[in-house]
Amino acid sequence: MTVLPEDGFSLAAEFPDATHDEWQRLVAGVLGKTGKVVPAAEAEAVLSTALGDGVTARPLYTAANTAADGAAPGFPGFAPFTRGGRPQGGAVSGWDVRQRHERPDPARTNEAILADLEHGVASVWLSVGATGVPLSGLATALAGVHLDLAPLVLDAGAETDAAARAFLRIVEERGTANPLGNLGADPLGLAARTGAYDGIEDHTAAAAELALLCHTSHPGVRALTVDALPYHEAGGSAAQELGCSLATGVAMLRALTDAGLSVEAACAQLEFRYAATADQFLTIATFRAARRLWARVAEASGAAGAGGQRQHAVTSPVMMTRRDPWVNMLRTTVASLAAGVGGADAVTVLPFDHAIGLPDAFARRIARNTSTILVEESHIGRVIDPAGGSWYVEQLTDDLAHAAWDWFQEIERAGGQAAALRAGLVAERIDTTWRARGTRIAKRREPITGVSEFPLLTQDPVVRDPAPVPLVGGLPRVRRDETFEALRSRSDAHLAATGARPRVFLAALGPAAVHTARAGFAANLFQAGGIEPVHDPVTVDVDSVAEAFTRSGATVACICSSDTVYAEHAAPVAEALKAAGALRVYLAGRPGELRETYVQAGVDDFVVAGGDAVAVLTSVLDRIGVA
Repeated sequence: MTVLPEDGFSLAAEFPDATHDEWQRLVAGVLGKTGKVVPAAEAEAVLSTALGDGVTARPLYTAANTAADGAAPGFPGFAPFTRGGRPQGGAVSGWDVRQRHERPDPARTNEAILADLEHGVASVWLSVGATGVPLSGLATALAGVHLDLAPLVLDAGAETDAAARAFLRIVEERGTANPLGNLGADPLGLAARTGAYDGIEDHTAAAAELALLCHTSHPGVRALTVDALPYHEAGGSAAQELGCSLATGVAMLRALTDAGLSVEAACAQLEFRYAATADQFLTIATFRAARRLWARVAEASGAAGAGGQRQHAVTSPVMMTRRDPWVNMLRTTVASLAAGVGGADAVTVLPFDHAIGLPDAFARRIARNTSTILVEESHIGRVIDPAGGSWYVEQLTDDLAHAAWDWFQEIERAGGQAAALRAGLVAERIDTTWRARGTRIAKRREPITGVSEFPLLTQDPVVRDPAPVPLVGGLPRVRRDETFEALRSRSDAHLAATGARPRVFLAALGPAAVHTARAGFAANLFQAGGIEPVHDPVTVDVDSVAEAFTRSGATVACICSSDTVYAEHAAPVAEALKAAGALRVYLAGRPGELRETYVQAGVDDFVVAGGDAVAVLTSVLDRIGVA
């Protein structure tokens, strides 16, 4: 708070404004004290974080950080719609709380739907056909649902046309005058999921027919969903997800206008679905950039006023974990918050047990209440575009929009989304992105709480009914936890077969104050692979380590202490462990100039922060003989 004296002048007026160059010099000075000596001009770069797609998060943003092309974010409800698709934003009623249902039993699904609608859910996202409620049970699943009050969004894959017409028949039979919802037709998304590229044209023609029907007879129902989840779930980046959705949207616009709809009417038939991740600011920027990009397409198509994109956010399936699934509640809370702040019209919070199987009533309640608390108690929706005006968010939105536009243009040069899918361009590019991210995950540069960091081996597994088998054959479905999950599964199998988990003996040298940091690091690392650390006794030395190792029941060991203690004791302790039968001996920390000494003494490998944890853990399990 600025305090003004009686004459009205600011007390800060006597002090000169700090310049960006001066700030960089100060930062360089601080970095120098940590041993990282860099020129002042490079100090900011050292503290910057690469987000992928050529987008970088800098440590400091100022008013000078404006859109590179001078584009203004505009006002909510007006082109380019960066600040929101509607002038009032979510201030009136917040966002549409949309719950997903995919249980094949129509009666149980109906019970769950009605319970959700009675407790805060506004719309239903229903999986129909091979991956959900059978077509013959659709009427049962929707019994008691007021389809003119609670919008229904269908997800029926290759059975979309049949499911859509079955839904419309139910509407007519009930005499519902103004049904609400989305028929969920997504020909290109289906092809991306299944690899059935030969059916794109037929499914597109059927989708166009549904769009004409909705336009003429059911104005409250949209026919098409531009679903970006197939690209996100394959491991794509935010810009790749946006670029693919843009290319898909353009392809659908062409198909709908060829079928006879105007550009404005065609835009009104589309809803866009994006993933919301626990990367809060990137998610906020994603939804803002998506609206700006689609507004540009609408403008180029001659319908600038129709560019207000309808958005459905889904908390990321990729980030959901099977181990310690309770942490998923934290992930989905951050993701749904970011989606709401970013201006999503509808938000689906996946239940915390989504990666395990079909959710139970408790998981569904937590999922819907997450949005309810954000909307009704935290009043997130009461402020229109609350992140707008933040120099960081505005710059991140602009950077992401440009990266996505570049990818979209590359797809268009390849012949459009269908051609890019057929040629493997989309799959190849996304695979490259996921491999790079997988390396960061393996090295725990992207930590996963409860999985790669702070795992709990003694936690009882959460058991759920199996979910329907998802569509396969096209782009893969990946999860962040998959490599660590494979290691934990090997450990579980070993436990089931032998009655004990694979073990590692922690040979902690010196007093607790000296070895605790590295012993904790090593225990955390090995548990991420399902390997139980045995730290008993608390401290060992060269005379006691062999007996302690034998008593532990482990076949591998890890020496833990400080560099100073290592210099004197690590080599003889390693020799003693090898003599006691240790199959492999590890040392926690970087060996420095003493690497050769330690190796000659019997140290097989060194576990360090930033090392490939998956490779180390795999080698340990292999050496122990865990299948």
